[in-house]
Amino acid sequence: MKQKTALITGVTGQDGSYLAEYLLSLDYKVIGMVRRTSTINFDRIKHIQSHVNLELAQGDLLDQSSMMEIVREHQPDEVYNLAAQSFVPTSWTQPVLTGEFTAIGVTRLLEAIRHVKPDSRFYQASSSEMFGKVQEVPQRETTPFYPRSPYGVAKVYGHWITVNYRESYNLFACSGILFNHESPRRGLEFVTHKVTHAAAKIKLGLQKELHLGNLDSQRDWGFAGDYVRAMWLMLQQAKPDDYVISTNETHTVRELCAVAFARVGLNFEDHVVIDPKFQRPAEVDLLIGDPAKAGSILGWEPQVHFRQLIEMMVDADLADLREPRR
Repeated sequence: MKQKTALITGVTGQDGSYLAEYLLSLDYKVIGMVRRTSTINFDRIKHIQSHVNLELAQGDLLDQSSMMEIVREHQPDEVYNLAAQSFVPTSWTQPVLTGEFTAIGVTRLLEAIRHVKPDSRFYQASSSEMFGKVQEVPQRETTPFYPRSPYGVAKVYGHWITVNYRESYNLFACSGILFNHESPRRGLEFVTHKVTHAAAKIKLGLQKELHLGNLDSQRDWGFAGDYVRAMWLMLQQAKPDDYVISTNETHTVRELCAVAFARVGLNFEDHVVIDPKFQRPAEVDLLIGDPAKAGSILGWEPQVHFRQLIEMMVDADLADLREPRR
């Protein structure tokens, strides 16, 4: 059987690194797209960087010609678009850049596929942030979108342009509407890792308190390693479709703090300070997904549950702080 080739944009990010790892385990040739910048961070993929089936290639979602060229050169069987400006607070301070990467960038990649290799199977990383001010609980594939940030708005564009290209040009194009998914590879700017890292630092006497915004905000948190399996499964089906990927459980930031600090034998209430500067201009209060469609059609379900996930992250942070990875 011919070896499959997959192109991953955002390969150096959390999801990209787990997906590359997973596809390499399935004997794929993986092309990881990286931008030409002065500060490329390869930390998340350094353990697989020397793998014989992994190749890094330069490309930029802001540049149409580089998208055309990378698809033309590598002729991927599958394309996973995971690159984006993905931090919601930054989308408020850089809304135009967020739109260029997270919205228009999807169109550039779809155009490259349409013109150069229309039989490629395409995965778009959609987001639960598209639901924003939720219109029903839990959220499913048919729930109307009501985004509450420039990031959420950009993701809605990326989602609908994927549907549009699927229906207009008969491309095999899927969107995974992924709810929050975390791991020890999550950026420190995200609340889960901000909390687990702070708990570890406070335990080790390296920090005294943690400043947070809305502790009552609720999210559906899963493990990134589980969620990349769902991405792959979508592209193995007989026909393209869109799927909610979630745990169908909701937890507050307060619970997140309680579990993380308890892992190191501390009470979070002694260390967490509510800081108004971390409140969003328009808050998303409750996100909880219904993954029934993914369960019935893809046969997917999460393996790692909330407490396991948070304790895994705390343990990894403690290990890193005691003995930083080289």
